[in-house]
Amino acid sequence: MSEMPFESVNVGNLRVHVCSTDKFKTTLIVAMIQQELSAETVTRHALLSSVLQRGTRTHPSTVGLKRKLDDLYGATLFGDVFKRGERHILQLGLDLAESSFLSDADTLLEEGAAFLGELLYRPVTDGEAFREEYVRAEKKNLKQKIESLMDDKIRFAALRCVEEMCKGEPYALFNHGRLQDLDGINPQNLYTYYRELIRTRPIDLYFVGDLSVDRAVKLVEDHFSVETSSREELPPTQVKSYQGEVREVVDRLDVNQGKLNMGCRTGVTYADDNYAALLMFNGILGGFPHSKLFINVREKASLAYYAASRVESHKGILTVQSGIEIANYQKAVDIIRDQFDQMRQGKFTDSEISQTRAMLTNQLKERQDRAFDLVDAHYHGIVGGRERPLQEMIREIGQVTREEITTAAQKMSLDTIYFLRDRKGGEGDGKN
Repeated sequence: MSEMPFESVNVGNLRVHVCSTDKFKTTLIVAMIQQELSAETVTRHALLSSVLQRGTRTHPSTVGLKRKLDDLYGATLFGDVFKRGERHILQLGLDLAESSFLSDADTLLEEGAAFLGELLYRPVTDGEAFREEYVRAEKKNLKQKIESLMDDKIRFAALRCVEEMCKGEPYALFNHGRLQDLDGINPQNLYTYYRELIRTRPIDLYFVGDLSVDRAVKLVEDHFSVETSSREELPPTQVKSYQGEVREVVDRLDVNQGKLNMGCRTGVTYADDNYAALLMFNGILGGFPHSKLFINVREKASLAYYAASRVESHKGILTVQSGIEIANYQKAVDIIRDQFDQMRQGKFTDSEISQTRAMLTNQLKERQDRAFDLVDAHYHGIVGGRERPLQEMIREIGQVTREEITTAAQKMSLDTIYFLRDRKGGEGDGKN
């Protein structure tokens, strides 16, 4: 399988990454803006993502904006914020119909780039402030988004486990911000924040489609704000190791099913040589339907409705999520901890290794089939400070040994056990 690589160039103080391919029926243009994850900026950064999507100076109304997207042959505008380690990423992108399918193809690409450039650099303003009605509406939407976490107990428990495990670290913050910050945000201070962000923080622009690097560079020069001043280097993510005693945290809410989550420190990040071994470890432990957590906790012991694990590649943590009967708390904790012990002792089969290797390899190959996944995979390398081309990752996963997986398991340390349970019973009920 041939890899579709990105070619990267600096255009002023913007980094531009181009994947020239005719594989897709659309052309993807995405801007990624990094911010340090911090209590001071987390909510403004999250709010800004949606405010920027409300309009531009040329298309200041919602109707006008939608009309413009229709004119671009039904282009899709999207934006969001997410965490990569202790970086808070604002993403704004446009998916355009692939040029070769249209008669005025070149014009469409030009107009699309111009439109995204305007969204980023010429948003709707009233003087030195964003339009008040848009800020007010998006604050209301963001408030609902943060509050809706309580309705999704799986996500709520995952967030609370990370909050407790990473207390005092920036990574504890929710990527969509904090309710208590919303009242203090207004159109003026949000605009001031935006101006500083766009001027000083790292910006990466991605192009995936049937265009050359030279063409992409020209589009950036013509439609984005290209300056020569240097942008700030953001501080590296804190990667902590074992903290001592395993902490147990219990929250009580009106729930019928318990949510048992565990947080572990892996000591391994995306940039490390043994990252592939960590992915193999996670795959055997809880990443797939053939994994130990799924088979032993859910299927054999019938202790969990679901049981899985996932890795955060830049923070060096691994989390286990499971849904259990409240009375089965201690049994479930014991059997999950037993799966970790088995991994440390190298008690996993050749079949588990080969199945996991095949599943991980397939996952990586599938990333080639979606333009946005290509961008996401490459951007991991930007944030992590180490490029890991797809073929290199596949080769590394193919070469991971049993000993390396066992070593990854032995470096792992359980940090926090979090349990979301009902309000009934005594303090120890369901924990004995």
